[in-house]
Amino acid sequence: QVKLVESGGGSVQAGGSLRLACAPAADSPGNFISGSYFMAWFRQLPGKEREGVAFISTSNRGHYTRYADAVKDRFTISRDNAKNIVFLYLDNLKPEDTATYYCAAREGIGAWNDASTYHYWGQGTQVTVSS
Repeated sequence: QVKLVESGGGSVQAGGSLRLACAPAADSPGNFISGSYFMAWFRQLPGKEREGVAFISTSNRGHYTRYADAVKDRFTISRDNAKNIVFLYLDNLKPEDTATYYCAAREGIGAWNDASTYHYWGQGTQVTVSS
């Protein structure tokens, strides 16, 4: 069973930046290569549905990206296949970005921001932005 682990969350003031990272857990199967999976970041507030934030395709599909309108031009998703890590750079943060951020992976295709299409998830990392 593949497990993902997020890191890099924290508390910042509005306008600040954070870098989130997602990697397979140490006890995940050794053949999980994130470059072969479609990877995405979602976020969720208590009592709300999980919403897609950013997406990056597989290596053989050219690493194309997609972003939610609310974060376009402020967030950047990237992947380091050599290190098996996916990053989410959060710049110019706003209080409404406060949420728990989750990393997700899938092998198949589908709507990039449909959480039900992702098979593997991390435990989440909290991002808090104060005004």
